[in-house]
Amino acid sequence: MRLERLNYNKIKIFLTFDDLLERGLTKEDLWQNAPKVQQLFRDMMHEANKELGFEADGPIAVEVFSLQAQGMVVIVTKEHQEIGLDEDFSDDFIEMQVTLDESEDILYEFASFEDVISLAERLYPLGIEDGKLYSFQNHFYLLLEESATSLSHENLIAILAEFGNSATITIYRLMEYGKELMAERALAQLYHYFVAKSNLN
Repeated sequence: MRLERLNYNKIKIFLTFDDLLERGLTKEDLWQNAPKVQQLFRDMMHEANKELGFEADGPIAVEVFSLQAQGMVVIVTKEHQEIGLDEDFSDDFIEMQVTLDESEDILYEFASFEDVISLAERLYPLGIEDGKLYSFQNHFYLLLEESATSLSHENLIAILAEFGNSATITIYRLMEYGKELMAERALAQLYHYFVAKSNLN
């Protein structure tokens, strides 16, 4: 579980599928309001309080984004509340407004451009040529549609993980604030311009 404060009343929590498995949960469970899910949420709020000083002391809005192959991104926003309403507050009374969004796309983050080139060198010979490439806050992001690959899901993730990390940012934020470097066939372009040409020299 990774936590990040976005501003004074909003935090982001990244849960891997391993985090869910450790608690006996699947991502489908998050779509239901089961006791285990409520316990997971209490754990997350306890961690957020301990690590970030973020107290869920009133109504909160929760957005859950399911990222293909990576895990879940949970955005928690504290709503404004009237003074005096928190006197009898307990964590059993957290008013939640939950929004769920599921993405079939695979988004990976890379620390350097060289890592992305190395990935292209590995994937292009396997027939994987597509993808969109973005840059944001000194990192590079590759967006792949899973349907566009002939590799098995597990093999593709294993190769991606050799060169980068699953991104905890949502694609919406990346599209809004990041810079699109290659709008299509990113892996083919990277291979053509940086791998094939260097092999000719």
